[in-house]
Amino acid sequence: MSEEIIQTLEDIARLANVSKSTVSRALNNSPLLNRETKERIQSIAREHHFRMNATARNLRLRQSHTVAFVAPDYSPELFSGEDLFGQELLRGVGKGLLTLGYDLLIIHVYPSDTAWAHDYLDSGRVDGFVLMTSNLKTSLIKSLVEMNVPFIGWGTPVPNLNYCSVSSDNIAGGMLATQHLIRSGRQRIAFLGGFDDSLTVQHRFKGYENALQAAGRSVDPHLVTYSDYSYASGMAAMQRMMEQSPALDAVFVNSDLMAIGAIQVIQNHGKRVPEDIAVVGYDDLPIAIYNNLPLTTIRQNIPLAGKLLAQNLIQYIQTGIVNNVTLPVELIFRSTA
Repeated sequence: MSEEIIQTLEDIARLANVSKSTVSRALNNSPLLNRETKERIQSIAREHHFRMNATARNLRLRQSHTVAFVAPDYSPELFSGEDLFGQELLRGVGKGLLTLGYDLLIIHVYPSDTAWAHDYLDSGRVDGFVLMTSNLKTSLIKSLVEMNVPFIGWGTPVPNLNYCSVSSDNIAGGMLATQHLIRSGRQRIAFLGGFDDSLTVQHRFKGYENALQAAGRSVDPHLVTYSDYSYASGMAAMQRMMEQSPALDAVFVNSDLMAIGAIQVIQNHGKRVPEDIAVVGYDDLPIAIYNNLPLTTIRQNIPLAGKLLAQNLIQYIQTGIVNNVTLPVELIFRSTA
């Protein structure tokens, strides 16, 4: 046995050739650390008769009763004038946590790097996370699940991954929008989606496709394009659509903000909404009502979604129960379709 005196976490970190935070995770038996590293560090601690300070350890393990809302890395940016959806969802989460006695912390991170999960959990600043998983890559979500990070996601859950989620029925939403346009006599119905690699967007496209097929039609690839949910991207995508398919007479747009941008382009081309081209949006944000042309759209119950995100995350933290909730959607008929 070595005669070297080991008194601090830094001493063990030096012997194990790891960081102090990694030593702390190992000695606290953190699930975020792989077993091999954890056992090697614990073995070094036993060999040198190292004991954690009980008071410091208890302080570290104490629940913070704080949940972090991870600001999504997408356009439009959270808290910008355009991100009305993110603000509505955040408000619902905050109200839900308030009734449960939890505080809300908003953090900005690089989503592709999972180190932030270690840092916030091990420092005791938060007990879990709310994520906009509808805009995250599947590989990142898989990494967080494998690390046993306590989180809940807004968006269609990734199949075969066991984590909490809240989403709306996006297939039904796509079908409702497209069926409404078909019933109103539209023949060339375009699809203007969000991120093309998002399961949420793929489900909305599936609903669009299902409605067309039920009416004896097929998807025309020239009538399908994708965007990033911002007003400018909605304009750009609609401009592309008008150039490649000038005979279109309807468009189902995956967000209200993009839909308003699309309407601007349609009008710039000398077309009338809805007489020449009908438009259906998605979300039913306040802007949908106060637009110059009140927007026909698919309503998601965003305040309820935020409340359920808060409730089911806290339930998971306290009990380990995983819930996947899918909320119904409805068509809100206004002036644009």
